[in-house]
Amino acid sequence: MMDYKSLRKPFRMSRYSLYWTAPISLAAALLLWWLVTRTASLPAFILPSPVQVATRFWKALADGSLLINTAVTLTEVLLGLLVGTTVAVALGYAIAKSRLFERLVAPWLVATQAIPIVAIAPLLVIWFGPGIFSKVLICALIVFFPVLVNTVVGVRAVPRPLHDLMGSLYATPTQTLRFLELPAALPILLGGLRIGATLSVIGAVVGELVGSDQGLGFLVNVARGQYDTALVFVAVFTLILLALILYGIVAFAESRWLVWQGTFER
Repeated sequence: MMDYKSLRKPFRMSRYSLYWTAPISLAAALLLWWLVTRTASLPAFILPSPVQVATRFWKALADGSLLINTAVTLTEVLLGLLVGTTVAVALGYAIAKSRLFERLVAPWLVATQAIPIVAIAPLLVIWFGPGIFSKVLICALIVFFPVLVNTVVGVRAVPRPLHDLMGSLYATPTQTLRFLELPAALPILLGGLRIGATLSVIGAVVGELVGSDQGLGFLVNVARGQYDTALVFVAVFTLILLALILYGIVAFAESRWLVWQGTFER
């Protein structure tokens, strides 16, 4: 007789191994980085060592420049993510419910995605100024399309018999959206939001690199002009940390809101 507990044991071991594989890989990467700087004898403005980057990090943290610029970038990212997601979900739902509306707007939406955000970012900064509004707009634009596509796919993935069931229960369109379409589309929608959460950080930095006097992108520009490569590393690592945190928040929300999926998979 097959022992099902023995089959499940390797999966549990691999699941718990996630807690120690990430620190080990990070430590290995830092060790390799340190060895390269020691053996290659590169100047600090070309490749600083991990110790130099850590020292520069504490210096930027102590003088407040890192916290201030991180707060500015995070504000732009969160506002851009909120605006882009809201508009994308609303427009995506309208497209999913109307084929005629899709034919009208789909060519324009695809055309906008053919233009790199780096190419239009200078225009947006010129038109709307170097303030926070242009950065939020750039973030919203870069978040918009992935969330839109996932919203359309998620709403249209709802089986037709379930719509017929809601109709037989005399459900209103609002009730159908709340109790059927939104829960059914939520897994795919949150998948798009994961992508959008990481892309929003890119949008904010692109806008700040084009024209800004605050933010982590501005910090990169200042450090580059001063050949302070260690500060560039500090800003880049901070951006990576922001993206990981946002991605983790979406993943955590997914694990809480989609807990019902586990009951069907057992």
